[in-house]
Amino acid sequence: MSEQGVTRYDVVVVGGGAAGLNAALMLGRARREVLVVDSGEPRNAPAEHVHGFLSRDGATPGDLLEAGRREVAQYGVEIVAGEVVSASRAGSGFAVELADGRQVTARRLLLATGLRDELPDVAGVAERWGRDVLHCPYCHGWEFRDEPIGVLAAGPMSVHQALLFRQWSDRTSLLLNGSEPPTGDEAAKLAARGIDVVPERVEGLEVVDDELTGVRLADGRVQPLRAVAVAPRVVARAELAAELGLETAAHPSGGEHIPADEHGRTAVPGVWVAGNTTDLRATVVVAAASGATAGGMINADLVEEETAHAVAHAPFSPEAETRPCEVAVGNRRHGVHTEEESQMSAEEWDERYRGQERLFSDDPNDVLVAEVAGTPPGQALDVGCGEGGDAIWLARQGWQVTAIDISKVAVERAAKIAAEAAAEVAANIAWARADLAVERPPARSFDLVSAQYFALEKDRGDGPLRALLDAVVPGGTVLYVGHDPAGFPPDTEFDPAEYVQPGDLAALLDDDWEVELDEVRPRTGEGKQGHPHDVVLKARRLR
Repeated sequence: MSEQGVTRYDVVVVGGGAAGLNAALMLGRARREVLVVDSGEPRNAPAEHVHGFLSRDGATPGDLLEAGRREVAQYGVEIVAGEVVSASRAGSGFAVELADGRQVTARRLLLATGLRDELPDVAGVAERWGRDVLHCPYCHGWEFRDEPIGVLAAGPMSVHQALLFRQWSDRTSLLLNGSEPPTGDEAAKLAARGIDVVPERVEGLEVVDDELTGVRLADGRVQPLRAVAVAPRVVARAELAAELGLETAAHPSGGEHIPADEHGRTAVPGVWVAGNTTDLRATVVVAAASGATAGGMINADLVEEETAHAVAHAPFSPEAETRPCEVAVGNRRHGVHTEEESQMSAEEWDERYRGQERLFSDDPNDVLVAEVAGTPPGQALDVGCGEGGDAIWLARQGWQVTAIDISKVAVERAAKIAAEAAAEVAANIAWARADLAVERPPARSFDLVSAQYFALEKDRGDGPLRALLDAVVPGGTVLYVGHDPAGFPPDTEFDPAEYVQPGDLAALLDDDWEVELDEVRPRTGEGKQGHPHDVVLKARRLR
């Protein structure tokens, strides 16, 4: 769904290799809205063929990816060529920016960004990487069987790598390149398998007619070879992960990876990994399998979240979406108050709305527009929605809105206005009659809780205010706007001092909150000169 230039997805997959595409395949078949962002720089691009992948053995890396793209596209998955330049927490989801300036939001992120090979500084190695400079015997050993193969020592896995390549050729040698010679058990194993150990430093590769013929040693000799194997230090591409609060960890192979559980779930809620990003040793087929696993588990995670949300919202939906009045249990909702008290009942609010065709304009409140425009959309709770101007505006920006008011007449009118004037967004709004004195919104369910000029009497206690704060998810925002009491004359019938002000809400904030705005703001615009100023409180929940 796209509103105001921001497209919303269930999942954004960063990386369009085997892991990312197989995850997208699973998610697309699960009817999820998925975006795959692919920079077009697969690790195996220099290789001529993919091997060890049942039914795809011998395919070129490009052909494999092209077939994968065709398959996921038929399930509605969107694939774009580009790069993600930033990703950050936005409410319960993430805001993602692409290099071309496109901005999207995602409920979940899957990082399938692969790894980076740190090759030895030997002339010619980088240029011939993936062709006749190799790393995996299962990927390339068959093609160089019985040929002379040199294993260039580059780390703790080099002896192991030499012993592996010996399975494909009895003409395997270990090129120490000036490093310490193996001793003890390692030396005995090499000798037992007939693997020559060449101690001299390697100066460069010898190439004739675009084919590797050997390596040039520091003493001037040329060691004839048809392939050179390297166990490079491999490091997960983790720049984006670091921005999201994930740290790499040392891998037994000597490289660095992003830790995750067996399903790809990381330590940062909502962020998953697959393929070489977390498993440095994964071949193409293993990376694809990990993508399938992560994709299935992400969908299960979303289903669990959606189910919990549906249960938590039972007082406000699903009946609230079609019959908003029926969530109320009576006209008088102020159980602790008597008829003689001055607080307005639900019935009195209904009479006030009935007395005019429209009590308020269609325009959203200025502060709401100023503070929320451009924010990645999510779940919003509009408290005291009245005739729906704010809720409709939020829905137009892409928010899923739960709009509540004490007045049955107000929510019925708002639902009708939305259906007639904004049919394209009406489905994104659930209307409900509710009184916060006796009903509570579900905890930790909304990215935005907006209360604009909410008429809540102070003698209700702080329960309703705490309920509003509890309804905000970590990373979400509460926006509370009231009238400045100083703007009303002493003889006014409306005494704002009797009603909860933003300062009352601010007094309840603890260390879990960060206040972003606490100010008096003049009202501007046509017809608003002389109106009382706004008192604005905007706070973000940290945890």
